[in-house]
Amino acid sequence: MSGVKKLRTDLVRSTNVVYQDHHVSRSKRGQVVGTRGGFRGCTIWLTGLSGAGKTTISFALEEYLVSHRIPCYSLDGDNIRHGLNKNLGFTDKDREENIRRIAEVAKLFADAGLVCITSFISPFGKDRNEARKIHESAGLKFLEVFIHAPLEVCESRDVKGLYKKARAGEIKGFTGIDSEYERPEAPELVLKTGELSVNECIHQVLELLWEQSIVPCEILEEVNELFVPENKLDLVVADAKSLPTISISKLDLQWVQVLAEGWASPLKGFMREREFLQVLHFGNLLDGGSINMSVPIVLAVSTETKQKLDGCAAVALEYQGSRVAILRNPEFYAHRKEERCARQWGTTCPQHPYIKMVMEGGDWLVGGDLEVLERIKWNDGLDQYRLTPNQLKRKFKDMEAEKEKLDKHHNKSDTVTLKLHDVWSHTVKHPYD
Repeated sequence: MSGVKKLRTDLVRSTNVVYQDHHVSRSKRGQVVGTRGGFRGCTIWLTGLSGAGKTTISFALEEYLVSHRIPCYSLDGDNIRHGLNKNLGFTDKDREENIRRIAEVAKLFADAGLVCITSFISPFGKDRNEARKIHESAGLKFLEVFIHAPLEVCESRDVKGLYKKARAGEIKGFTGIDSEYERPEAPELVLKTGELSVNECIHQVLELLWEQSIVPCEILEEVNELFVPENKLDLVVADAKSLPTISISKLDLQWVQVLAEGWASPLKGFMREREFLQVLHFGNLLDGGSINMSVPIVLAVSTETKQKLDGCAAVALEYQGSRVAILRNPEFYAHRKEERCARQWGTTCPQHPYIKMVMEGGDWLVGGDLEVLERIKWNDGLDQYRLTPNQLKRKFKDMEAEKEKLDKHHNKSDTVTLKLHDVWSHTVKHPYD
C-alpha cells in the first residue's frame, strides 16, 4: 500500500532511560489478582505452522482457565497485527520485530500475575530464544509449546485460504511454502494436533502448568467418561463375549452407571486397594492431589469367583445375562468389612440395612479399569432426563448463550421502546400542556 509509511524499526533506539522498580512485589500482586492466591504469572508460547491449531488451542485454554478463576489473557497473531504491530510486514526483519514486541508485551502480562498465552507462527528459532531470554532475565517462566501438525494437515484445514494463495504465488514468503519454519529443538511440550482433540491438548497443557506449580491440581479435574468409543465398540463387544464373567447386582450396575458417566471422576473404574484405603481412612483420593471422595465405590465378589478369575487380564461384567462392561487388569484384595462399616457409617450394627448388605456380601473386592459398552438405561420413562455431567455442562452452556441472546434482544427492544417514547413525547401534545 503506497499511502502507508512504514516505520523503520531498526533505526529507533531509546537512550537516557532508567528502569524503575515496582513498589508492589509479585507475591503481593499474586494475592489480589483473581481469587486463587499465589503468583502464577508466566507465558505459554504456542508456535507452529498456520492452520496447526494455535488460535483454537489458545482461546480454548484461555476459556478453561478463566472459567476456573485463573487470570489469563491470549495474544493472537492476527489480532496483534490489527493494532500494536499493524505497521509491520512479513520480511525477516519485520517478523523479528513482531516477535520482540510480543515477547515484551507478554512479559508485562506475566509480570502482572496473569497466565499469558501467545499464538504466533514465530518461525525462527533465534526469535523464540530471544523471547525466552526476555522472560527468564526478568525471572518469569516461559513455556514453549510446539503445535505440531504436518503441512498436509494444515493445508487441508486452510480456513483462511492462505495456503491456496501461497501455492498460486499470490502470497510470497509464506511459512511452510516458500519460507522455512524452524522447529523448536527443546520445547516444554509438543501437541500433535493431527492426532489429539482440542480437549486432549488442553489437558496436556494443564498438566504442564501443574508440574510447573502455576495452577493447582484441582484444575486438572475433568469428567472422565468410561464409555467405549464408537469406532472401537464392535471390537470391544467381541472381546467381551470371549471373556470370563462376573455376575453383578442392580446396585453394582448403578455404580457402573455412576463411573461410566463420569460422576466419580477421576476414578477409571471400581476402586483398587490403594484408592479404597485412601477413601476409607482420609475421605479423599490422594494420588495427584487431594480430591474429596468419602464413599468407597467397590465391587464385592466371592472367594470362589476370586479363585476362578485371579490372574485374568480382563473380565466381563454381566447383568441379567447381558455383558455391560469389561474390567481390565483386575486387582483382587481383601474386603475389610468391619473396618469399612465402622469408618463409613460409624457403627457395625448388623440391623443397619447397608451394613447387613456389606456383611453378607463377598469376602473380596475387585478393582480395575472399566470399559462400559453403552449407556445404562432403566426403561422407566425417565432415562431421557438422566443427563451425564458432560451433557449437563453443554446444556448449561447453551442456556447461558440463549440467555445472552435474549438479554441482547430485550436491550434492543428497550432501546426501540425508549426511542418510540421520545418520538411520541415530542409529537403528541400532552392534554394538560
